[in-house]
Amino acid sequence: MKHTLFLQAPSFDGFDGGAGSRYQAKREIRSFWYPTWLAQPAALVPGSRVLDAPADGVSVEATLDIAAQHELVIIHTSTPSFPTDALFAEKLKARAPRVVIGMVGAKVAVDAHNSLAASEAIDFVCREEFDFTCREIAEGRAFADIKGLSYRLPDGSIEHNEARPILENMDELPFVAPVYKRDLKIDNYFIGYLKHPYVSIYTGRGCRSRCTFCLWPQTVGGHRYRVRSVENVLAEVKWIRDNMPEVKEIMFDDDTFTDFKPRVEEIARGLGKLGVTWSCNAKANVPYATLKIMKENGLRLLLVGYESGDDQILLNIKKGLRTDIARRFADDCRKLGIKVHGTFILGLPGETKETIEKTIRYAKEINPHTIQVSLAAPYPGTTLYNQAVENGWLAENKVINLVSKEGVQLAAIGYPHLSREEIYHDLERFYKRFYFRPSKIWEIVREMLTSWEMMTRRLREGVEFFRFLRAHEA
Repeated sequence: MKHTLFLQAPSFDGFDGGAGSRYQAKREIRSFWYPTWLAQPAALVPGSRVLDAPADGVSVEATLDIAAQHELVIIHTSTPSFPTDALFAEKLKARAPRVVIGMVGAKVAVDAHNSLAASEAIDFVCREEFDFTCREIAEGRAFADIKGLSYRLPDGSIEHNEARPILENMDELPFVAPVYKRDLKIDNYFIGYLKHPYVSIYTGRGCRSRCTFCLWPQTVGGHRYRVRSVENVLAEVKWIRDNMPEVKEIMFDDDTFTDFKPRVEEIARGLGKLGVTWSCNAKANVPYATLKIMKENGLRLLLVGYESGDDQILLNIKKGLRTDIARRFADDCRKLGIKVHGTFILGLPGETKETIEKTIRYAKEINPHTIQVSLAAPYPGTTLYNQAVENGWLAENKVINLVSKEGVQLAAIGYPHLSREEIYHDLERFYKRFYFRPSKIWEIVREMLTSWEMMTRRLREGVEFFRFLRAHEA
């Protein structure tokens, strides 16, 4: 095996890597998700190392020193981070020309040729699901024999091999938790709505929903939800419980963990027997009976994508959800004592000043415990991107600026009746209208009074939130 480094390269200060690098930016509250998409192939390559430079606060120079000691460096990249990741690759190649440098992630999966053409320092990129592609590269196989690989030939030309078939048996993948324990400082990973420290794992890949904006199902994972066996999932959770006793919560990061109701209920009962606290992503249509089983077996919080309070917008983005169903779901969660972190998106097709106002009122009505508001991000490879190009919703030169050079998320899409600047500033208005209510302020204060740890945590997050609002207004 080649001496291999799987790297989340240093980037903007406070740039958190995002959930699967979907929304890389400085967050409202500084947070870090686990680099699961790097840990998974690393688990297949003996002797490899994962370095998450942003989470560890490792400088560019220090990261270059570490990377230069390896034979193979595989960098996880995204549309927002690609320019700085390519610059890092160039610095590394200048310092250690013998190091073979590759990239993985949705950006290079859908735009392999242009990604390689952007910098001669990038020797290869992996398309499709890249776990076993990375392993075969580390094994030293000839590039020409590796499926799912695009690479540069000695004469500078670019070659694209045949596609790698989608992974069917998800139990073939080793656990990621041992890689987390070995290579990462888990105290560095914190999310405002999860207990600290937490661990994030996937129990499957793919998403049956067809949301036009969502990146991974349209680029890497596909729409067919392929899952690990219940026994396999519970075995990894048991490993975490027994080997990482400091972990207070497990987050299941599958896009639609709740899609297969009997499987979710079976996993929930197993988690109950293991005595762990857990959270997961959920669509706002889970029936009360299933929610009850989940809650009775350790579920604490659901991460729910509501997106908009306007039914026509939900139809436009193929969300497969109506606001009346989501309202009933929110009521069920409230009755059962399940906390909800709700996510919303401004600037989706069909957005107007009126629909933004409608969504703000809707968010206040269903009242998730906490919220995250994003700006519509037309990632290449998604239906939303194609719509934005075809309809002229992007800037005149069609450049996609998803984040500023400081890492603050920008409004990339604008409409004749609703400018990018208006959408951008409505994000601040949304947050202020939701959080600066007497009932919500009292809810947060009451939570702070439960423990000194919660008090200090919420105060720190409050300072970060006000800094975010100030930076956003600027």
